[in-house]
Amino acid sequence: METVRGDYTLSCAAADQQPERIHAFLTCCYWAEGIPLERVRRSIEGSLCFGVFHRGLQVGLARVVTDRATFAYLCDVYVLEEHRGQGLGEWLVESVLAHPELQGLRRIMLATRDAHGLYAKLGFKPLGRPAAFMEVSRHGLYGRGPGLVP
Repeated sequence: METVRGDYTLSCAAADQQPERIHAFLTCCYWAEGIPLERVRRSIEGSLCFGVFHRGLQVGLARVVTDRATFAYLCDVYVLEEHRGQGLGEWLVESVLAHPELQGLRRIMLATRDAHGLYAKLGFKPLGRPAAFMEVSRHGLYGRGPGLVP
């Protein structure tokens, strides 16, 4: 799947993703601070990735962990700051939700600290039954940072 919007291209091709550029962003963000490059490579290999490219360089990503049948977890969604304000984040998530392999899923989940407004516009809602969900959380796993929730 590849689509074009002005000077930007969105691609799901695994070969198009640029792990070093993805790592450069993720290692500094609040949810994956300090993540090793090899772990980023493994996460890309095991996921359906949607990369946003500007003149051949990756400037955004949405990664989907999924069985492609019943469930998906949307994560690592970002657009580099210098490319924000152009609707690229919304385009990125809309593309995820429209992808043929993600149709008919019972649940698509995500976690965010600061982008509730974007996701709400696209149909995401707070958990209907938060008490039904549990987690194993290993904050600081990569040696630095608090992770998603302090």
